[in-house]
Amino acid sequence: MSRKRPEPVQVVKQRRDAALNALVHGVPYIQFLGIEFDRRGDELTAVLPFDEKLIGNPLLPAIHGGVTAAFLEVTAVIGLSWAVLWEELERGELDPDQLITGHLPRLPKTIDFTVDYLRSGLPRDAYARAKVNRSGRRYASVHVEAWQDNRNRAFAQATGHFLMPRRNE
Repeated sequence: MSRKRPEPVQVVKQRRDAALNALVHGVPYIQFLGIEFDRRGDELTAVLPFDEKLIGNPLLPAIHGGVTAAFLEVTAVIGLSWAVLWEELERGELDPDQLITGHLPRLPKTIDFTVDYLRSGLPRDAYARAKVNRSGRRYASVHVEAWQDNRNRAFAQATGHFLMPRRNE
């Protein structure tokens, strides 16, 4: 019995990055806000590059609260979706070429989302990470924190509950 040779690490990395890229760029609103995701292994960091259109109060100036909430919610949805897709990719249950050609899985639907605004979002790049607290077949709970210059000094955080899509649809 011959053993299958493992794929080169660069091929695996390219496949993972292409799958994430397809997931993120399949949502027009994410494109509008300019949110990107930096992947290190299975960990994602959302990046919201600063743009003048994101300012809500030019007198402060501060990032609009709606933009902050959207950034946190996008981070939660993509983080949750990626956690599920990651496992399916690693087990070989999901063909990454399907994602790349636009056959994207349905995203989780928000049940509720509570944002805590801890301080003003300054006119600079922002970062966020989602932590999936619970993810079952039907329901998931996610916590998200956003920061700018200092990871330990969040400017906003949120907790969301999501309805998970059926995987066979």
